[in-house]
Amino acid sequence: MNANDADTRPAALVLGGRTGLLGMALCAALEAAGWRAEATARPEAGDFDLLRLAGLVRDCGARTVFNTWAHTQVDKAEDEPDEARRLNAVLPEIVGRACARAGAGLVHFSTDFVFGGKADTPRDEDDPPAPESVYGRTKLEGERALLALDPPGLLIVRTAWLFGPGKKNFVRTMLDLCRRNNCVSVVHDQVGSPTFTPDLARYTLALVDKGAQGLFHVVNSGEASWCELASEALRMAGVPCAVAPVTSAEYPQRAKRPAYSALSTARFTRATGLTPRPWVQAVRDYVLREVAPEA
Repeated sequence: MNANDADTRPAALVLGGRTGLLGMALCAALEAAGWRAEATARPEAGDFDLLRLAGLVRDCGARTVFNTWAHTQVDKAEDEPDEARRLNAVLPEIVGRACARAGAGLVHFSTDFVFGGKADTPRDEDDPPAPESVYGRTKLEGERALLALDPPGLLIVRTAWLFGPGKKNFVRTMLDLCRRNNCVSVVHDQVGSPTFTPDLARYTLALVDKGAQGLFHVVNSGEASWCELASEALRMAGVPCAVAPVTSAEYPQRAKRPAYSALSTARFTRATGLTPRPWVQAVRDYVLREVAPEA
């Protein structure tokens, strides 16, 4: 493909696409789908300047902006709530205003941590949120700021428990730990939706292709505890390591995690005609293609 051909491709701007686990997967999926993907690194002070950010969107000719910028260090957010709010609530609204000025659609990513309390069936988009951590509260605030702003083409994607190539993640950490230890302790009383970033990226593009707007849950199908996720990854990698289930009380963390935050993708399926593949299949692909060859 020559330069002139490349210029005819639809352009996207992925905020966080150079350095983020999800951002890198989005860039790869966009390129594979025939888009021209521009990417930024982590947010800097100048990115809070509305006019500067709008100029960036306009200059790259982005049809759609994908916002993966966030304060994602859940425990650290408890100690720096102002910084978490600045990144998770204030910045998304600035991004939304910049996209509106530049005439670009916006895809913003949020989290299952907006939920709390007790449940035993997957959460859908209409379930009332009840975040129990600074991270969850500030991410919900960011969602609500964007929904109130209602920029043209707004799509908010809630997702959960990300793992994938390119950066440290829970699955990779478990495999690395088990290559050095005979046993690891993993929480078994937190249940959610493990999600493979290349799948999430492809499913998000399917929503964009359909012109979907509003709030959607996008995760791999099925649910698991952290203990079950670790056990499946170790089984696939053939790593001889025992997994000892422990309760959240036995493994205290600074921020409270949702006890049950599995997400329903029924709305996504109605919009796209696609059913996300099971997380077990995704873990198998990740382990066999990205991790096992390095063992």
